[in-house]
Amino acid sequence: MTLSQVGAPGESRTEPDAPPPPPPPRGDGRRAAWPIALGAVAVLLALAALSLSVGAGEVGPGRVLDYLLDRHGARADSRLALVVGDLRLPRTATALLVGAALGVAGAQLQSVTRNPLAETGLLGVNAGASLGVVLGIAVLGIQTSYGYLAFAFGGAVLASTLVLLIAGARGGSPMRLVLGGSAVGATFGGLTGVLIVNSPEAYDRYRVWVLGSLAGVEGWTTLRQLAPVLGVGFLLALLATRPLTALALGDDLARGLGHRPGATRAAVAFAVTLLTASAVALAGPISFLGLLAGFLARTVAGPRVGQLTVLAGLFGAAVLTGADVLARVVARPFEAPVSVIVSLVGAPALIAIVRSRRTAALGMADPAEPSPVRRSEPPAPKPDLVLRRGAWSLLLPRRALLASLALATALLAVVVVSAHAGQSELGLGRTLQAVFGYGDRLDVLLVQKFRLGRIVAGLAAGAALGLAGCLTQTLARNRLATPELLGVNDGATAAVLISATVSGTFGAWWAGPLGALAAVLVVTLVSGGLGAQGYRVLVVGLAMSALASAVIQVALARRSLNSAGSLYVWTSGSLNGRDYAVATPVLIGLAVLVPLALAAARRLAVLRFDDSVAASLGVDPGRVRLGCLLLAVALAGLAVGVCGPVGFVALAAPVIAGRLAGPARVPVLGSALTGAVLVVLADTVGRVLIGGVEIPVGIVTTVLGGPFLLWVLLGRKGTPA
Repeated sequence: MTLSQVGAPGESRTEPDAPPPPPPPRGDGRRAAWPIALGAVAVLLALAALSLSVGAGEVGPGRVLDYLLDRHGARADSRLALVVGDLRLPRTATALLVGAALGVAGAQLQSVTRNPLAETGLLGVNAGASLGVVLGIAVLGIQTSYGYLAFAFGGAVLASTLVLLIAGARGGSPMRLVLGGSAVGATFGGLTGVLIVNSPEAYDRYRVWVLGSLAGVEGWTTLRQLAPVLGVGFLLALLATRPLTALALGDDLARGLGHRPGATRAAVAFAVTLLTASAVALAGPISFLGLLAGFLARTVAGPRVGQLTVLAGLFGAAVLTGADVLARVVARPFEAPVSVIVSLVGAPALIAIVRSRRTAALGMADPAEPSPVRRSEPPAPKPDLVLRRGAWSLLLPRRALLASLALATALLAVVVVSAHAGQSELGLGRTLQAVFGYGDRLDVLLVQKFRLGRIVAGLAAGAALGLAGCLTQTLARNRLATPELLGVNDGATAAVLISATVSGTFGAWWAGPLGALAAVLVVTLVSGGLGAQGYRVLVVGLAMSALASAVIQVALARRSLNSAGSLYVWTSGSLNGRDYAVATPVLIGLAVLVPLALAAARRLAVLRFDDSVAASLGVDPGRVRLGCLLLAVALAGLAVGVCGPVGFVALAAPVIAGRLAGPARVPVLGSALTGAVLVVLADTVGRVLIGGVEIPVGIVTTVLGGPFLLWVLLGRKGTPA
């Protein structure tokens, strides 16, 4: 995998504005689209009939038809009226409207951004709407449909505004849009987790809804209340089709044709927000549907906005209705979340998009040159310290050495504070003595037996994540290429949960590295092998994360409430119950892998240049990348096996360590120390922030890491460290 070619935003090459789509073909395309639309309508009607015929109540198609036609007094049958009139009909109508809303929203968003990856789930809009609804219900006790809509609308507006501002900063690009959406979605998802993770009752109430489901649709009340809002959203989207067609030609030509690009974008954003907020209020967050519907419609209709919008609505309704039918039958007597079914279809669609030739016309292709032009790296400063012993000598750069010493001191301070936190009768002095085994025996027993085991587990996991992030970022020459964005963390998490499901107990630590290895192999193969175009690696990694998340959701949905609640906390990233025994495999791995990474640091520094320069210096780029990638995968997998997927540590630790050590060195040791500090500090904050309530370390890092990722996106100048 040529990670050095990752084409993420902010590299030191110039990113041209995405060119407008090519002009539509004449003649046959317009005539061919409408027969397909009629076929889509026929399929949609068939799926709607199937949805009415499948489900609880053991009411077959014949009795459903009797009820619809009111034959033989069927509507007087109270049981039939309950099953068909109050359950299946409202649920089917909701699936049709929600699917059409998300399909239209995805198509409009893709058109206005000229980006085939634009979708409400990927851009964080769903997460914003979900946070709004959960906040309204959990904090204010909102239970009405209009209350859901108001909070969903506010969260969706906030998320969409943030993402569009991020995408427009310093020139927009498709990957900036997606990664900005990932940051906003992660932060809002973390805030949602804060609201529900410590309340079993709240988790039980929201876990199906948060996953996206139509199982809670009963009666027509909610749909009747939200139908006018959906109607306004559909109307605005319809009215925006002509201005969007002009906007595809460029802002200047659109103005020449009498349109106002700013007003058009605002109208589309408002329509997308209305449709998304209503869909989330009705069925919860359902990702990938807008992406899939828009891609299928674009394949048929090309860039014609009118046909694209209509077909996307039809395809979205058909996909969601079909997924809802599958959700009822694949896990009987239980019901699978419909979002899982959609993700299993949508993630491969995302991969198909980035591998499609159409991406070249939409600004997603890499430049013609195999390697982007980069600024020359500044010459490495001469080392300040030289240690000699006989024929051996060691060169130590003063800044990197001071940075490591400062981080080690900070690490000791964080360990003492974490050991002291929550134990008021122990002062800091007594805690420090107990950490080293001195002082009162009860103090030593309390700190070393009950506190240090958890702290050591956090240190090991944080060091592993920091080192893994340093390796992947250096290989990619891109600060955004971290294990979580490459699908490694979610793959490891899914493997641990699968092992827990099979064995009946919590998964073994070795399942994490195996899952991480499987994920990176899939990403490598699907993205085209070791010589793949760089942007594919990140996008396929996002798709891999979505697939692994679907597996995680299925594993959680099949557990009892108590088991699912504890596993949900772990999948959020938690050190609760972790001790020396759990940390030992990671410590052994670090003892082996850190020296290897330090030995490879010189070759990693050479890889900051182009491959031809590295080869001329005697370094085999392909072999070094493969070896370091395997090291990073093993480290990330071990960390997940200890404390679950702790997000953003692998992103932040190398950036912070690089700022401290300077740009001339690969901060291998500094990244490990920084990662350890961040995890233990976040765990301490989670334990003491709210009295009597523990916030998992992964939620703390996610809430804080989203803004950090935004800072990285908006503040990057030149080649990433």
